[in-house]
Amino acid sequence: MKAILFPGQGSQTVGMAKAHYEESAAVKEMFDQADEMLGYSLTGIMFEGPDEKLMQTQYTQPAIFLHSAALYKTLNLKPDVTAGHSLGEFTALVAAGSLHFKEALELVALRGKLMQEAGEVNPGSMAAIIGMDDSVVDEICKEASDIIKKPVVAANYNCPGQLVISGDTKAVDKAVELAKERGCRIAKKLPVSGAFHSPLMESALDGLKEKVEQVQFSDATFPVYSNYTAKPSTDAATLKENILLQLTNPVRWTDTLKNMADSGVNDFIEVGPGKVLQGLVKRTISNANISGYE
Repeated sequence: MKAILFPGQGSQTVGMAKAHYEESAAVKEMFDQADEMLGYSLTGIMFEGPDEKLMQTQYTQPAIFLHSAALYKTLNLKPDVTAGHSLGEFTALVAAGSLHFKEALELVALRGKLMQEAGEVNPGSMAAIIGMDDSVVDEICKEASDIIKKPVVAANYNCPGQLVISGDTKAVDKAVELAKERGCRIAKKLPVSGAFHSPLMESALDGLKEKVEQVQFSDATFPVYSNYTAKPSTDAATLKENILLQLTNPVRWTDTLKNMADSGVNDFIEVGPGKVLQGLVKRTISNANISGYE
């Protein structure tokens, strides 16, 4: 069985998808359509930068989505299942026919804008914790939250021994301190603009929910694994609910990959900028066939 995986925030680079735009009429059409819909030149930011602008969440998210969705449209992959990491779940929904490209682009652009605003209203941080069991990191987050009286939670269960935590800056700092004291191999803050997948994104959820409720979701043509549950579904209502729940809850990527493998998936193909997800598959599923299209 074959799974298509779509990357999330962090895979962006200046110049992304420029070659596809110049070589594929289908990609050019989707990119030009996106610029017109958004009312600004997203392609200009993707192709020319500057890096500081592309790294802003309100531009990063639609850029990665557009790159992945347009590239997927040019391929003839016929997956059995799909999933996307955080933002990438929107691309997975488009690939599976649950969302139309236009509606998904509007949602992603709004999501990026709202998440950036939430990071400004409720400043927070994220940190990578590498070399510790998930359960230990969960305990450290709870302890740090109790000490600081502010939230810090596991945000991304990326692969065994690699987590990202998210929350109030002082609480994240305390969790990093505790992790180092307990022998963590690496514990370092990440250069992000907010505490993604944490309770600090609640204000973004409110705005996104209002828009999502206006959009028609369809049953997927093949199963989509949701970040919130790490389980597959083709049901439109379930997929719609899960795309909202993932905003303030952790990305359960390790469980997603393991559940895919348990169901018979052995071919994992990443579609979109970078090779981050290919690395996570390699560290999670032994003997998997791993490839990608950038």
